[in-house]
Amino acid sequence: EEIQRETAYPDGKVEKVLKNGCHLVFFPNGTWKKVGSDGKTVTITFFNGDVKQIMPDQTVIYYYADAKTTHTTYCDGLEVLQFSNGQIEKHYPDGKKEITFPDQTIKNLFTDGQEESIFPDGTIVRVQRDGSKTIEFNNGQRELHTSQFKRREYPDGTVKTVYVNGQQETKYVSGRVRIKDKDGNIIMDTKV
Repeated sequence: EEIQRETAYPDGKVEKVLKNGCHLVFFPNGTWKKVGSDGKTVTITFFNGDVKQIMPDQTVIYYYADAKTTHTTYCDGLEVLQFSNGQIEKHYPDGKKEITFPDQTIKNLFTDGQEESIFPDGTIVRVQRDGSKTIEFNNGQRELHTSQFKRREYPDGTVKTVYVNGQQETKYVSGRVRIKDKDGNIIMDTKV
């Protein structure tokens, strides 16, 4: 672009005004700033390779050169971080976070301490504040993990529970109940 005016300042800063209305400011440390002809679009290229862009709507896009990471802050408070490995994090103004991992697993972190992970195969894991966990498998099975037991529910209605002491209890849809001790010995079986 053609230069309309150039000014050198005592501190070593140089400002160039281009005929298209853009302003360029060069700092002694190698950082430079470009203000677009609209006066609202600003790009600052830092000496270390980082780049900060301020868009007309006040969205701020900051690229960290060393980490190859982009951090975008929108006017509504949403922040999006994009990492070089493909991971994307969204930080919402209400405190919720959503992380999409390179394998496309999505993890939601809620402000009340709950977590939810959705895996590419359709499995969903929900963790409550008390540490209990619910796992919903794509085959219709469901597991509940608490500090007292692990329970698996099958689509046919069968429910198998393993307690912390090792005892196992299986309830079948027919009404049959089988209980095994920690060593796998049957201690009760109500065959119907």
